[in-house]
Amino acid sequence: MPSRGWGTLRARPKTTSIFRSEVMSLVQLYIPSDVARFTVSQLGEMGLVEFRDLNAEVSAFQRSFVSDVRRFDEIERKLRYLRLQIERSDVDVYDFLDEDFAGRSRGPRDIDEMEERISAHESRVLKLTAAYKSLQLKHLELVENKHVLEEVSSLFSEITGRQQQQQPSVARGGSNRHDTAPLLGRTDTSSRRSIGSMDAARAGDALGFDVEAGTAIGHDINVGFITGVISRDRISTLERVLWRSLRGNMFLNYVDIEEPIHDPKQDGPVYKSAFIVFAHGESLRDRATKIAESLGATLYHVDSSAERRQEELIDTMSRIDDLHQILENNSVARVNELTSVSEQITTWFTVVRKEKAIYHTLNLCNYDANRNCLIAEGWCASNDIAAVQSALHIATEDAGSNVPTVLQELRTTKEPPTFIRTNKFTEGFQNIVDAYGVPKAGEVNPGLFTCITFPFLFALMFGDLGHGFLMTICAALLCFYERKLAWLAKDESMRMFYSGRYIILLMGIFSMYTGFLYNDIFSRAMGIFSSGWAWPADSGGEGVTVEATKLGHTYAIGIDPAWHHASNSLLFTNSYKMKMSIVLGVIHMTLGICLQVPNALHFKKRINILHVFVPQIIFLFSIFGYLVFTILFKWSTD
Repeated sequence: MPSRGWGTLRARPKTTSIFRSEVMSLVQLYIPSDVARFTVSQLGEMGLVEFRDLNAEVSAFQRSFVSDVRRFDEIERKLRYLRLQIERSDVDVYDFLDEDFAGRSRGPRDIDEMEERISAHESRVLKLTAAYKSLQLKHLELVENKHVLEEVSSLFSEITGRQQQQQPSVARGGSNRHDTAPLLGRTDTSSRRSIGSMDAARAGDALGFDVEAGTAIGHDINVGFITGVISRDRISTLERVLWRSLRGNMFLNYVDIEEPIHDPKQDGPVYKSAFIVFAHGESLRDRATKIAESLGATLYHVDSSAERRQEELIDTMSRIDDLHQILENNSVARVNELTSVSEQITTWFTVVRKEKAIYHTLNLCNYDANRNCLIAEGWCASNDIAAVQSALHIATEDAGSNVPTVLQELRTTKEPPTFIRTNKFTEGFQNIVDAYGVPKAGEVNPGLFTCITFPFLFALMFGDLGHGFLMTICAALLCFYERKLAWLAKDESMRMFYSGRYIILLMGIFSMYTGFLYNDIFSRAMGIFSSGWAWPADSGGEGVTVEATKLGHTYAIGIDPAWHHASNSLLFTNSYKMKMSIVLGVIHMTLGICLQVPNALHFKKRINILHVFVPQIIFLFSIFGYLVFTILFKWSTD
């Protein structure tokens, strides 16, 4: 499988070429079991070998090191949890990588100590988070209960005051006028609404109703109430359902809580309303309770005595203040714990992912029980075999073993992977080529030609001397201060600009060149040389068409600036650029076809020249070649 993920090499071979991929060798390694992990770690840091899977027929769950992979999967899960808590707590993550720990071969004791520290941090954060959520739920319950007590007390005070005003008139004028009056009436204020029409006429001799005791004067009508809190967008649904289910034998009053309440279950602020429902009889109250709970309401018990309600309100507010202080202390402890984690989490993530990659690679090897060693196969560049042997020697020393790893080169007819060496300049262009297709091993690398053709074709469309200069300056600053601006490569939005800084630099330079040919600077014409056309002195007035006079010579370089003032400028420039695009496009296609010749010679398939290259070039030139000839012939004819 073609790939180019080879990393940074410690020792670059002298014979490197971007024209073709490297010559690859298939090597076989006999790795003693006690140094296997150090060997793979060292080779991974150098990025010199692409391992082959020798256990393709074995499932992933039956391989030798699957338990180690699961171990690091679990550690990575803990780190993801800690990172999530860090993000939710708005704790700054220190982008610090401990190169001494992450860039060397780590022993089992180092890994065990790291795992213990991560597990300890996770355990403390879990306990603090669980306690914080529990305290938040308790705080939510107390805040809702406070609002219910305040609104119920306000409602009772309002109803009691209205009854005291109505009782004298009943005593003087009789009870006939009040036989059909609503039990609790109907109030409408800016923040409170009520519905209901339970009549007190069922008790013909009833003279009033005591809301504190729930009885009529002289007769018990068994009226009770339920109170609670519900989401504001569901209060209208609760009204309709209660009215239809209880057939109007109820009275509901609610008030919107002005400030949103933080709900831990929904992890955000929620606007809610406090409500009270009066109903006649135990069965109706039970039915109202079930309906309210089914709609997500939280019910709270409120005493009918005003004195007890006041005592409960004072106690609730005191508990809220105490709980608020406890929540602040818990939040400070969580932030301190997560801050200590944020200082090391980048290093831990890097180490865990490297260790997972090591054991995934070890699962590709065969285990020889008789020799107590692992047998691995992989591809590496033939020029890098000496560097691989040096890495094996370093790994043996790091492991403290006297038994070295044995390397031997195998002869094979298998097709090797494609390995093309790149540097900071050619890497961006090679990535563009690989996005469309990786060339076969040994073929000519199109990335070499892309270094020129890609920015030049861009400049043909973008050509402007002024805009190209601005692009060149920005790209030049990125290239000149590339070490100081290396942090841009870690930013998701700026990574593309930083990695493609040399591409942007060449695009800006070529855009300046084509802009000079187009005679454009910030979409304005430049009169550097003498124009080949002259406009008449007398324009003839507005709306009159005049023709320029040819002076007998042509503009020195590029398009004559006189065309920028002509009415047929767009027709001329569009025709010129379209024909130029055809010419350059045919040249580009011809280059791609011509690359088949060195490929055929390299693979010793000369028959491809006669039966592939020649027919393709004849077909191309017979159609597009003739078109290019006519374009050039027309340009050269006055």
